[in-house]
Parts: sequence; structure tokens; C-alpha cells
Amino acid sequence: MLAEPGPAQVELLHCVSGLVSSGIPSEELLDGIASLTAQATGCDACLVYLVDTPNGELVLKASHGPHAPELGALRIKLGDRLPGWIEEHGSVTAIARNAGADPRLARFPALAEKNFQASLSAPLLRKGQVIGVIDVHHGHERHHTAGEIALVRFVGEQLGIALACGRLEEEVARLAAEKQEFEHELITRKLVERAKGILQHSEGLTEEEAYLKLRNESRRMRRPMKELAEAIILGEEARRKAGGDARAG
Repeated sequence: MLAEPGPAQVELLHCVSGLVSSGIPSEELLDGIASLTAQATGCDACLVYLVDTPNGELVLKASHGPHAPELGALRIKLGDRLPGWIEEHGSVTAIARNAGADPRLARFPALAEKNFQASLSAPLLRKGQVIGVIDVHHGHERHHTAGEIALVRFVGEQLGIALACGRLEEEVARLAAEKQEFEHELITRKLVERAKGILQHSEGLTEEEAYLKLRNESRRMRRPMKELAEAIILGEEARRKAGGDARAG
């Protein structure tokens, strides 16, 4: 709970909740959260990092402040500096003064952190797992209140939930696309097998010869094998129907 939240903090909570439930793309969500947090805390910069698990790095994904050129390019090894330390330990950290001298905040030239005196950082959480970090910087000494710390912690929790939902939706979409591709390949395989059988019977070819003929014709005509197989099957069905009609007549 926030300790005696002020009007700006209350407004931030409402806005954060609105953004989280809006379903907007993750990049827009991160930018919006960074901007809102900066306004509510009066900070000089608000940065949002996401964990790149395969590479063991935190990647700068959003920034309200002078870091736009580094978005997506700035990568920090987990544990190398404060955001990495937060990711590793999963706790909120507040530094009131001389933040650049803190051993957890080794200066990173691209961010010009020598201009910042105070830092407040919180993890983005998904089921207890840290998936990113939100980092608030001030250019002057600042003793963060319990309300400010709780506010940034709340933002981190809500943003983590939103990103987790977004990643789940992306995973569902990926699996659906893979299923569709598998079904398409299965249908193609069945059609090709049927077309091969027709060629084997009608032209006296082996299975391998029938397949090579299909493949070579597909390349020559620049048509997918599925389309070519369908044409062969339709042609065979038409011949059978014509033969049946002739016998019936």
C-alpha cells in the first residue's frame, strides 16, 4: 500500500491501471509507463529494461529522458550494474545521493550517469520471476519516501503482469501459426502422395521417378507442388468421370 499518496501518485495509479488493461502493444505500454512514472516522481529520467534471457542481459527498451538513441542497443550484463543487481536479487533499491559511486551502479558511458545523484529501481515481476527493471534517476540528492518506493514497486508489478500477459498471447499466436503450418504441410504431403500414385499408374514410373517429375515440373512451372498435385488429381478425376459417362452412354 502507498503511504499517504499525493494527487500525482493517485493519478499515476489510475493511469497505470488503464494502460495495463488497454491491450496496447508492449512498446507503447513501456513508453507510456516510463512517461507517467517520470511525471509522478518528478525524476530527470525513467528507464525500463527487459531481460534477454538467452544472452544473460538487460536491454534498454523505453526511456523518458535523454536516452532515445540507446533504445534496443544498450545491453547490460546481469549483475554488472544496478539494474542487473535488481534483476539478480529481485528487490527495490533506493540510493539517495552520489549514486554513480555506488558499487552496484558502475558508470555506463552511454547514459551519462555522472549527472545523476539519486536512483530508485524496482523489478518487473511475473509470478515472482524478474523479467525486467524500472529505474528512476534524479539529478539531485533525494531521500525517497515510503510512498515513492511503494509507487515504483507497484508500477513494476503491474508492468510485469502486463508484459507477462502480452508474452503469453504472443506464445499462443506462435503455437497457432505453427499448428496451421503443420496442417498445411500435412495436406500438401497427402496431395503429393496421391499425385505420385497417379503418375506411377498412368506413366509406369517408380515412386522416386514420380516424385522427381513432380518436383521438376514444380520448379519449371514455378508453381508450388501442392498446386501441381491438385491439378494432377483433378485431371485424373475428370478423366475417370469422362470415362464413366462414355460407358454409361
